[in-house]
Amino acid sequence: MAENEVGGIDSTRLNSLIERIERLEEEKKGISSDIRDIYAEAKGVGFDVKIMKAIIKLRKMNQADRDEQEFLLETYRKALNV
Repeated sequence: MAENEVGGIDSTRLNSLIERIERLEEEKKGISSDIRDIYAEAKGVGFDVKIMKAIIKLRKMNQADRDEQEFLLETYRKALNV
């Protein structure tokens, strides 16, 4: 058994992976904070943040998925007379 193995687990490799994840989690916190700041700035100059988030969600989708979502939304609206 290798010196860095415990119960068949490569502890050096496991520790390296855990540390990488922890660093990325810290970076993610910083990025999330930056995004919140940008939304606050947008709101401060009069933009509707809820609509901005919806646009960002739509831009992440491919055209076929957007078309399907819009079709279903319109179908549900008609069914509910909204």
